[in-house]
Amino acid sequence: MNTAIHTDHAPAAIGPYSQAVLAGNTLYVSGQIPIVPEKGELIEGGIEEQTRQSLTNISNILAAAGFSMKNVVKTTVLLADIADFGAMNAVYAEFFEEPYPARAAFQAAAIPKGAKVEIECIAVK
Repeated sequence: MNTAIHTDHAPAAIGPYSQAVLAGNTLYVSGQIPIVPEKGELIEGGIEEQTRQSLTNISNILAAAGFSMKNVVKTTVLLADIADFGAMNAVYAEFFEEPYPARAAFQAAAIPKGAKVEIECIAVK
């Protein structure tokens, strides 16, 4: 049985999907763009601020399901501009420690709401 996960400490879904779905001992977290949950708007600033907000949203969703960033085994990072990879990567490193999750990162033609980054993940207990 799958269980939808929801927290007010991350942006509400903007479509027909859940913030995350728990299936057994695996949590699938939907792509998080850098929306500040209390405001419902993109965080101000550049790729560093946006990456930090996206990962904070993920961390809050993980916590709502009883997981942490240490449980993350795979991430996918979408960038509006691949030239932002280095700056994104520096902030990303603040949220993870070894053994680091597997990751794919690539440029997308467009990200919802004009965000510079969107990040999804899979976590396992």
